[in-house]
Amino acid sequence: MKKNPVYIVGHRNPDTDSICSAIAYADIKNRTEKDRFEPMRAGQINEETEFVLHYFDVPTPKYLPDAATEVGEIDFHRLQGVAGEISVKDAWNMMTEQDVVTLPITTPSNKLEGLITVNDIARSYMQVDDKHVLSDADTRYESIARTLDGRIIVGDPEGIFDEGRVVVGAFQPDVMESFIHEKDLVILGNRAEDQLKCLDIGVSCMVVGLDAEVGPSIRRLAEASGCVIISSPHGTYTIARLINQSIPIRHLMKESPTCFHLTDKVDDIEEIMKNNRFRDYPVLDRKDRYVGTISRRNLIGHKGKRLILVDHNEKSQAVLNIDEAEILEIIDHHRLGSLETMAPILFRNQPVGCTATIMYQIYQEKDLDIPPKIAGLLCSAILSDTLMFRSPTCTPLDKRVAKELASIAGIESIEKYASSMFRAGSNLEEKAPEEIFYQDFKKFIIENTTFGVGQISSMDAEELEAIRGKLQPQLKKECGQHEMQMVFFMLTNIIDESTRVLYYGKGAKELIQEAFPDEEDEVLRGVISRKKQLIPAFMTALQQRG
Repeated sequence: MKKNPVYIVGHRNPDTDSICSAIAYADIKNRTEKDRFEPMRAGQINEETEFVLHYFDVPTPKYLPDAATEVGEIDFHRLQGVAGEISVKDAWNMMTEQDVVTLPITTPSNKLEGLITVNDIARSYMQVDDKHVLSDADTRYESIARTLDGRIIVGDPEGIFDEGRVVVGAFQPDVMESFIHEKDLVILGNRAEDQLKCLDIGVSCMVVGLDAEVGPSIRRLAEASGCVIISSPHGTYTIARLINQSIPIRHLMKESPTCFHLTDKVDDIEEIMKNNRFRDYPVLDRKDRYVGTISRRNLIGHKGKRLILVDHNEKSQAVLNIDEAEILEIIDHHRLGSLETMAPILFRNQPVGCTATIMYQIYQEKDLDIPPKIAGLLCSAILSDTLMFRSPTCTPLDKRVAKELASIAGIESIEKYASSMFRAGSNLEEKAPEEIFYQDFKKFIIENTTFGVGQISSMDAEELEAIRGKLQPQLKKECGQHEMQMVFFMLTNIIDESTRVLYYGKGAKELIQEAFPDEEDEVLRGVISRKKQLIPAFMTALQQRG
């Protein structure tokens, strides 16, 4: 089975840095390693990031909502489906050759019709009293002949035996009428008088054993009466034993079996398997087309998603069910968070203003040319994270790297480009409060206190004031959800480098006052960075409380 890709993903509620760094690191990895690497997003991208991707004509990464392992990511059995018309004998031979106990029955368009198992075949074989099984199953004469290793010498191979019983004609002709009825299928020897008597009764089919010769007159009479004649090399006993194996498997199949989809979570299907006794389960794709079967054996030792995290190392900010994934690397520029790994990994964390700056360094270290489009993305990420070099998180390295990337990308004026980018991202008038709230929102756990902080940056003071009233009720709504005791929201004015902090929750106002004792209101002058200014101040205040 083809190896699953390694997903490179940023935090939930992704910003420009997390998206652009994921795209850049996937480019680096795909050019230097054998595995396949895919950039992903853990949430909906905002307008600023959308502007950047559109400006440099780069497709939006696919959505990764959950790190839990899906059925499609493990090595299940890619067993091909079979037509419902094949005989039980053919199905048994397939099972033996492929060493399986279950066969899926599918249509020509790969839609699942049902399943047949070894137990189904064994059960049908033991039903020796059912003389109507062939006709009840609408068995084709061609299938009967093939099962008996014989050939049709009179009649239509596509004809169907759909009425009558299977009878062994081991009687004298004068008593045949007492046991053989019209439309029956009769197993006979080479005696012409027996064959003539069956034709006289009006049977549907005669099976003649030991490759016995059937005379021309018998053939003509059979053809005239519509009776099929099958010649088999086997004796009467063997024919009688084999003939039930000619019925189509559709007659025995289980309809509407329990199915799983490629996107189902492995943990979920494991629970279902525990409560059922089936050996194998069909797997369907998004369009309900059959793709294979899965059993409990496939779940033993399966490996989960392989992830590389960029621009975060907090469990609360990571994609859902991160504990089920194998984290291979973390590239970040934030404080150390709460993520744990099962084994040592490459963890690169640098005190710079943007993960994109680290990506630039990696390109240099690996002696790789930076494609102009990628350079444009990385430059945009640095401008976004450093608020066009105004943020205290911005280092001289960020500023130098952004200028070099701008040159590669063909950005003539950083100021003009950044202004367009910020205006695209701060178009907030028509957005719902919830949409604004989660545009850039992160959850933190410090000193047993759980709180969330969102942030919107704009160059327009009036726009920030206009959304202030819309957001306050949203804070109240969000507080208490996801175990958050307090909720804060930063309305950051890029031009005058200040932030108005909205808040809700018990102790929220006091925490702001303790963290910023020199400020008399909720407008924090000179504070524009959540990572470098707000969160460290909150940490100090909470530690002092403790």
